[in-house]
Amino acid sequence: MKIARIPKVDRTNGWSAHLPPRTPRPSLRKDVAVDWVVLGAGYAGLAAARRLAENCPDQHIGLIDAGEAGENASGRNSGFAIDLPHNVGSSLDELEGSHRFMRLARSAIDQLQDIVRKHDIQCDWSHDGRYHAAVSDRGVKSVLEPYAKELEALGEPFRWVGKDELRDKIGSDHFTAAVFTPGGALMNPAALTRGLADTLPENVTLFEHSPVIEANFQNGIHLTTAQGSLRGPKMILAANGYSEQFGFYPNRFLHLGAHGSLTRQLTEEERAAYGVEAPWGLTPANAFAGITMRYTNDHRILIRQGLEYCPSQVVTAQTQSKARKTHKQLFDARFPMLPNVEIEHTWSGIVCLSQNSAPAFGKLAPNIWSAACQNAVGVSKGTFGGTLAADLATERNNPLMEDMMSLGEPSQMPPRPFMDIGVWARFAWELFRNRDEA
Repeated sequence: MKIARIPKVDRTNGWSAHLPPRTPRPSLRKDVAVDWVVLGAGYAGLAAARRLAENCPDQHIGLIDAGEAGENASGRNSGFAIDLPHNVGSSLDELEGSHRFMRLARSAIDQLQDIVRKHDIQCDWSHDGRYHAAVSDRGVKSVLEPYAKELEALGEPFRWVGKDELRDKIGSDHFTAAVFTPGGALMNPAALTRGLADTLPENVTLFEHSPVIEANFQNGIHLTTAQGSLRGPKMILAANGYSEQFGFYPNRFLHLGAHGSLTRQLTEEERAAYGVEAPWGLTPANAFAGITMRYTNDHRILIRQGLEYCPSQVVTAQTQSKARKTHKQLFDARFPMLPNVEIEHTWSGIVCLSQNSAPAFGKLAPNIWSAACQNAVGVSKGTFGGTLAADLATERNNPLMEDMMSLGEPSQMPPRPFMDIGVWARFAWELFRNRDEA
């Protein structure tokens, strides 16, 4: 089959702009035969390739990606490795479902931390916790208070943070309250993705800047690029939202564009005016109207706000320019003591969601397995999805497999244009209903 849509990656990613230069691995320029093909070098593909190499040390794994490590969606997120569900339910089944997710997420975070430490990956990996914050009293009552109760029911440590303390911790009085949880991790996601790609086992060959233009899954796997091909008997599909381009999960994914900005580094005088020394991370009570923010180890402030329906999986320069202006306005409103701090970088990434928040995981054919659709929690979900897909494919016993299977599979979406109308209406309603969280 011909591949109709190829990922287009620009060079706007602020996370990678301040990293040392990196030489990408060579693109695929000849016909290569391998024992395993892994399609997609995001968190899922990198984890799958690494685990395949461990499970099959005498076999050759070919990992192929249309772009470059650190410049794809995995390097463009907010840099949170999330170990908890944002908001959980109250029934015993929902609580047990939360326990399953936490086991999976924490196994992934531990796995990533071991790799970061073993290979000394310089990605600002830190355990600074996370503030889940609300702006309005309604947000406090409808989101934070139930969240705190459920964390208590789960036996998870947390701390309620009032307005005054939160202002001291993050340097802004825009929020009414937050629930602080100490788990998870923060990092520079582009640096982490680069590091994972550059420390793969020796029996993994990574081909970057190698978009697949044709795929044939008869008599094995045959992926064709402009200058070569990759062949193998078995494949793990880790192309996230682009998986549907290869004939899998039709009409199961929702594609959203998400926009982020980083300021320039604060000067010493600005840091003194700001009055906050320790890095922090904050997620909003409502993802549609609220903003995700971070204060980084190198004294920059991240503003991530704005979700838009993006079925083309391409964000225009005009849209990014509009997002940049919006982010500057949001920054000024939250940090009036820093009036001269400019936005230095604005970028976008494509988020893949399913209607029922289930991952695209499992066996698709006798020789094809999938780890895709991370539902906007790519660092942890991608890592445990890719790892478990490799274990499933190699029949390696893993006690977490039952937890993974319990997450379900993506449900069918309505056909377009009905889906388009529904998504736009839902966005408008969510933004209106949660306008107090902006």
